[in-house]
Amino acid sequence: MATENQPQSGADILVQCLINHGVEVVFAYPGGASMPIHQALTRFSTKLRTILPRHEQGGGFMAEGYARSTGRVGVCIATSGPGATNFVTCLADAKMDSAPVVAITGQVTTPVIGTNAFQETPIIEVCRAITKHHYLVTRAEDLPRVMKEAFYIASTGRPGPVIVDVPKDIQNKVLVADYDPPMNLPGYRPDRRASRQELEAVLQAIRASRRPIIYAGGGIIAAGATPQLRAFVDRTGIPVTLTVHGLGGFPSDHFLCLQMLGMHGTVFANYAINEADLLLALGVRFDDRVTGKVSEFAKHGKIVHIDIDPSEINKNKAADLPIVGDIRLALQDLIQILDEETAKPSASKKGQSNPYGDWIRRIEEWREQEPLRYNDRDDAVMPQYAIERLWQIIRDRKRLDETIVTTGVGQHQMWAAQYYHFNTPRTWFTSGGLGAMGFGLPAAIGAQAAHPFKTVVDIDGDGSFLMNIQELACAYCEKLPVKVMLLNNQHLGMVVQWEDRFFEGNRAHTYLGAGFDKEPYPDFVSIAKGFRCGGRSITRKEDLDGALEEMLDSKVPYVLDVLVPFQEHVLPMIPGGMTVRDIIKA
Repeated sequence: MATENQPQSGADILVQCLINHGVEVVFAYPGGASMPIHQALTRFSTKLRTILPRHEQGGGFMAEGYARSTGRVGVCIATSGPGATNFVTCLADAKMDSAPVVAITGQVTTPVIGTNAFQETPIIEVCRAITKHHYLVTRAEDLPRVMKEAFYIASTGRPGPVIVDVPKDIQNKVLVADYDPPMNLPGYRPDRRASRQELEAVLQAIRASRRPIIYAGGGIIAAGATPQLRAFVDRTGIPVTLTVHGLGGFPSDHFLCLQMLGMHGTVFANYAINEADLLLALGVRFDDRVTGKVSEFAKHGKIVHIDIDPSEINKNKAADLPIVGDIRLALQDLIQILDEETAKPSASKKGQSNPYGDWIRRIEEWREQEPLRYNDRDDAVMPQYAIERLWQIIRDRKRLDETIVTTGVGQHQMWAAQYYHFNTPRTWFTSGGLGAMGFGLPAAIGAQAAHPFKTVVDIDGDGSFLMNIQELACAYCEKLPVKVMLLNNQHLGMVVQWEDRFFEGNRAHTYLGAGFDKEPYPDFVSIAKGFRCGGRSITRKEDLDGALEEMLDSKVPYVLDVLVPFQEHVLPMIPGGMTVRDIIKA
């Protein structure tokens, strides 16, 4: 920390604030309005690593990957105007998926704000609806307070992104900083705890239930509630199904894990949700990709909804027991109440066995009758098979808990959620709510920067990968050896699937190649090698295992281009706005 009473520039104060808040890595792309910040970053280079993305969107997604893999605040920096607007997609993604990010943007000098000065955009107004909070700093004296508040807001309650816009003259102003000012956040009360009365009502509902199910989401992971969920399930014997962001929040290999639910979830998870008489919704938001037709979702049972964000309660689906509270504390308190009851001399010993035996047996029948399945082929590499083999090889290496998987958006994303199995939190993240293509590679780079000794694999599609392919340069130059398993079908696969299902197969600009009579296009291996990364392309099933081993062993970033058939669909599938009765099975 700077010596007390020593004058510093606003830019130096800003960077010192980052260090004071425990930041070790920033993802920053310079420009005219942020040059003073970058000059300051060079003066603090022994304490703070600056990673240079090759596009501001890449930097924003890297900050998200860092945040999602660690639970700490990810920091990205860009200049004004186009630099700042390139953060918009990342901030919207972080908002929808509850990732703690602080985005810092340079701004034109305060005297010319509002005059359409060179590279000026009103980025605070642009981002107002897609951030948790936002600041335009007009007094250099406010920088320590603003940064203190930004980190607190981003990381507390329901995590989310905060943008801090700093005009260039504020960065250059010299002053003596107060690094521990009081925060000024009237009305912001992120610490919420469910009352004992509310939790006893939950337990009463559980005792009255015969067919309960837990529907757990990303809130479990954001709250650090994975051990508590496991302990709660071990005590109650209630089966669990997970959202796409909840994967890893409960062990996939646990007997009571029904895997993912929703549009592309397992048939047995969706059947169980449909037949349950009690739905325990924990850290979820009843997203349309989970519910389908909302009025028909879980309509046979009572709904308990526990979430830290009061705006999510009763928003999409009315709850019989709506509870606003930290899910980790709620589960912790529920376990304590259960333990107190068990310790009572009058406690019934019948509670030692699972009271839901008939329900579990019914679910097991569904699981046996309707497993995830696909038609494997010997003459081609099926995308599901490629993901299964990746998971099996990493499992056999005993590296599952030391491997982080990211994805782009599309069919490959859903196949990864179905066929790669996660037992620990923060080993999987994807752009779920926003569905932002181009997320996978930069998010993997951010995770690799946070976890240099872990393996980080981006399972991607050719459409998504191409959107931020320039970040291979960042990965190589920063010595971040991320792996890309590219499931290349030469199409926008998920849109093709919808064309096939709902538009009679009419192709409306979803083919990405250069012609069906031409070689696959572009040549991703040549591109990878142009960035001095490793690369290999395969088309034959017998070559897959060796190629995966080579990819995983690579000491530099590596692109494994796996050519897969474009006709394959992600199944099962509940069409949008429909119900479990309309499920399309494999």
